Amino acid sequence: MRRLGSTRRAGRGDRLVAAGVAGAAVLAVLTVPAAEARPLGRPPGQGDTGPASGSRTGVAQPDARALDADRWTAGRTGPGRGHPHWAVKDTGTPQIRFRGLAAVDRHTAWLAGTDGTVLRTTDGGASWRNVSPPGAAGLEFRDVTAFGARRAVVLAVGEGEASRVYRTDDGGSTWTESFRNTEPKAFYDCLAFFDGRHGLAVSDPVDGRFRILSTADGGRSWRVLPAGGMPPALEGEAGFAASGQCLVTSGPRDVWLATGGGAHARVLHSADRGRTWTAAVAPVPAADPAEGVFALAFRDRTHGIAVGGDYRPGRPSPVAAAVTADGGRTWRPATTAPPAYRSGAAWLAHSRTAALAVGPTGTDLTTDAGRSWRTVDTGSYDTVTCAPDHSCWAAGEQGRVARLER
Repeated sequence: MRRLGSTRRAGRGDRLVAAGVAGAAVLAVLTVPAAEARPLGRPPGQGDTGPASGSRTGVAQPDARALDADRWTAGRTGPGRGHPHWAVKDTGTPQIRFRGLAAVDRHTAWLAGTDGTVLRTTDGGASWRNVSPPGAAGLEFRDVTAFGARRAVVLAVGEGEASRVYRTDDGGSTWTESFRNTEPKAFYDCLAFFDGRHGLAVSDPVDGRFRILSTADGGRSWRVLPAGGMPPALEGEAGFAASGQCLVTSGPRDVWLATGGGAHARVLHSADRGRTWTAAVAPVPAADPAEGVFALAFRDRTHGIAVGGDYRPGRPSPVAAAVTADGGRTWRPATTAPPAYRSGAAWLAHSRTAALAVGPTGTDLTTDAGRSWRTVDTGSYDTVTCAPDHSCWAAGEQGRVARLER
């Protein structure tokens, strides 16, 4: 991610490394084998415990198996058929950390991770194809948007020319590098699309303002938008490339940007595809380079949730979640927040009240639209996304990927 925990320039590399440090502190609890999983919400001692930006674009249609909040609650009583749980899928890449995740449906998903790695499954995670772009081994892929089994766009993050965008139209058999950053002060964090053609990528501030990259042809070409519509950045303010969810969209024109590292955590909103922005303070931990809002999720252009905190292992993250009901103009803290830092969030498909948040120390569930959260799993994940067919996927360190089963 963009320099987790450092000064504006010197520590960017530290932030890229720090996420791995945060997860390493909880490796002792990552004990679920790849072929096993425990029901979400099973109390400790009853079985093993274990560890979008992805894309918010999917092609599958809803089915009759919508996840009901009561079924998640039922899982707390112990294992049983129909109780949701994370089923870990073996990617065969234990050395890779996946922070980019795009779920098309329960069969098809894309992963983007360290060492320039991109994987794709079309059989629900039973097998994974390495479709990494040639020559990308030294890059840090942190975000991916997928438009189906064949078309995807991935973002590599880093300082200067390390920030790049690649796209494929043939399932990763071939890739085109469609953008390479030439501004030494820019560091791109996240990518998001409104539809199949229009999308944005965001860089940490350049000359005092966040930099927005725009495409109108599905990622084939990109241009930097004028900076005049962006409010000044706070001192030390930046985005976090922790889960591909520091930049999210809803509908054809609305987009939100999560920040941290400044005196206040903020959420910036644009209603015109990134041309003009307004900023609102989010009541989550801030005033430190390691603190802020790490992920956003909006179920429509009005209702959203924000999660984050302090990514450093063992550091408290009080009230590290917030909600909005007015499109991000105002935010209020969760009455019961996740117990620790969370880096990813996703609404369950077609639900007005249920959402997930994930981080190195667990998965949390809300059934009241983000006002209160409870931990339902203690495994380590960095990002989570749910597709329109009600499937949900999560990904993180040690090549770890899981699909929600019930």
